[in-house]
Amino acid sequence: MQTLTIHAFAPHLTPPTARSGSMHLPIALATLLLTTGAAMAQSPTAGTVVVSGQRQAGAGAPLTLDADALKALRAAQGDTASLLRSVPGISLQGAGGASSLPALHGMAGDRIRISIDGLDLIASCPNHMNPPLSYLDPSAVATLEVYAGIAPVSAGGDSIAGTIVARTADPEFAPAGQAMQSRGEIGAHARSNARATGVHARANLATDTLALSYSGAMASADNIRAAQAFKTVSETGRAGHVLPLDEVGSTAYDTRNHTLALAHRSERMLVEARLGYQDVPEQLYPNQRMDMLGNRQVRAQLRMASRQDWGSVEARVFQEDVEHTMDFGADKRYWYGKNSGSGSPCDPIRYAGDPAGTCAAGMPMHTESHHRGVTTRADIAMGATDTLRLGAEWLSYRLNDWWPPSGGGMGPGTFENIRDGRRDRGVLYGEWLARPSAAWSWNAGVRAEQVRTDAGAVHGYSTASGAMGGQLTESGAFNALSRERTDHHLDFALIARHTASAALEIEAGLARKVRSPNLYERYTWSSWPMAATMNNFVGDGNGYVGNPDLKPEAAHTVSATLDWHAADRAWSVRASPYLTEVHDYIDAVKRSGWVANKFNVLGYANQSARLTGLDLSARAALPTLPWGAWSVEGVLNLTRGTNRDTGDDLYQVMPANLRVALNHQRGAWQGALEAVAVARKSRVNEVRNEITTPAYTLLNLRGGYTWGQVRIDAGIDNLLDKHYALPTGGVYIGQGTTMSMNGVPWGIAVPGQGRSFYAAVNMSF
Repeated sequence: MQTLTIHAFAPHLTPPTARSGSMHLPIALATLLLTTGAAMAQSPTAGTVVVSGQRQAGAGAPLTLDADALKALRAAQGDTASLLRSVPGISLQGAGGASSLPALHGMAGDRIRISIDGLDLIASCPNHMNPPLSYLDPSAVATLEVYAGIAPVSAGGDSIAGTIVARTADPEFAPAGQAMQSRGEIGAHARSNARATGVHARANLATDTLALSYSGAMASADNIRAAQAFKTVSETGRAGHVLPLDEVGSTAYDTRNHTLALAHRSERMLVEARLGYQDVPEQLYPNQRMDMLGNRQVRAQLRMASRQDWGSVEARVFQEDVEHTMDFGADKRYWYGKNSGSGSPCDPIRYAGDPAGTCAAGMPMHTESHHRGVTTRADIAMGATDTLRLGAEWLSYRLNDWWPPSGGGMGPGTFENIRDGRRDRGVLYGEWLARPSAAWSWNAGVRAEQVRTDAGAVHGYSTASGAMGGQLTESGAFNALSRERTDHHLDFALIARHTASAALEIEAGLARKVRSPNLYERYTWSSWPMAATMNNFVGDGNGYVGNPDLKPEAAHTVSATLDWHAADRAWSVRASPYLTEVHDYIDAVKRSGWVANKFNVLGYANQSARLTGLDLSARAALPTLPWGAWSVEGVLNLTRGTNRDTGDDLYQVMPANLRVALNHQRGAWQGALEAVAVARKSRVNEVRNEITTPAYTLLNLRGGYTWGQVRIDAGIDNLLDKHYALPTGGVYIGQGTTMSMNGVPWGIAVPGQGRSFYAAVNMSF
């Protein structure tokens, strides 16, 4: 295996004296290249200074963050997706405090396949408030694997951007002959900004054939504070409840996660049962009109893995059940309607039983889903160096999304957003992994899928003629449609790797990937602004109406990686250019009545898109400095996304950004000074009225010390308390009359977090 450093402290070292503006990125890049170039001429220091991920020698292997690489990252993050922030090609799209969405090369959401312990989970929410990675606390993650751009067909499927694989710890058995072994860990963390706290625990009890393990975590936080005032209104619409002008409303959360596993092994077989449970009493969203006021997930799986003389086989059966509730959190207006013409909030006592229906107590929304499946995979040895991998999968997903009445035009019946939603996938794939010589390896595969979707008949709050928002007319038109759709996917991937010399490795790939629309893209039916704005999983404040005639997206990607390094990896430079052409790209389109610089109701249509970019990473040891081992490392991401049909820029594509870190290790101490430089976001999506954001540079300071079985981490994020707007954080609608489409100000970007001190302690036993 080759070691590939993955920075755990988010690299970005621009000079602390740099001022805001577009020069941040060039200055930081020059700093990285000059420092790295100087270090290349030096002799290496012993060991890797910060943390290392690993890339297997074979073609198509993922980038991996292992347990050691994740130690320092977990201390600073309350969000599992944020553990990936320094991986080349990845950016984060803002959502809840524990539920940010990873984006690979400018594409996020369902365009990425995300697997949790072998399960392909689905966000069961019209706002994608429960994305797959939100079901794992950072403390529970043992490894993270990233296939950016081109994933082998065995790791892909129903996705076009790439794949992220998260795993908790494997079963740990006692050594042969030992009667019993027990291990465990407890930990806690705290962050000053938002007064965030959390605790976690892990325990393992095992013999040499039986292992029982448990992991659990609880975390909570209040609203975060920006570095300065970013809005002009403090009122929330709730009498007596105001927010300071620097407080980012609707960013609080409270989460609980638990996992229990039981495993048995014999000489050639492993059988494992896992049970996971999540309870989220509250997670608020600054870029959504609703908040998550309850999310319960139960997931169970049974896995069998067998190793034979001819290879190995693995089979898995699973079921996942989700109950999800949304309504207004504390920072959004709960009572709506008239109050003697004054326009003030309804009196909940006087108007709770208003016969005229002019007052509404919030807007309850419920989602229930059931996801079950069977997956099998066999690796068959073909001689001493080649492997034939065969797989089959069946995945069945059911969804109901309904909104009970609450008055004020929301009644007397229940609004059925999606009723009896169905999405079934059948999969077959084959993959050849070959190593014809010590210098060459390749991976070639084909994957065939059938995706069948359907949804039942629906109705609005009212079935009366003239119901508000055209509910009767639009539900009738939807019900008259033949709604069943069957898509056929054909994916392929060819990835080759060549070791040209001890200092140069080259990997290149070509792939076709296909994704079918999700149920919300196809089957949401109402253009009534109140209903449409509840269907939005991109955080732009607009409303969306589904399109049953959407075709699957088909992406064709070509990419390459040049890995230039010292023979002993004392320094390395990796460059990965890529080009993706997407046919039938599902993008937002204008509907009648669209206006600029306002929130609008939009539709979906198949168009054509192109994404190009470069991932550049570098690392070098700095052996001549005193007081321990030093290194510098960084990651530069460049992505451009364009709608080829309209010429518009694609939405939420991260502008050019650079992460650089100066790392230090001395004995049990590890520390880093990092800088994050992000260019101005000037390429914005016109259809969605996306907001431009200025350039910024942040400094972070972090360190950790291990003393026996105790590890202590501490640091300061945003050391200089810099104010900035999140380029992919969406629009701020975290307080006020959010149910009225343009009842909240347009044009405020969600700000980033101000200065925050943090500390974490972990003890193993």
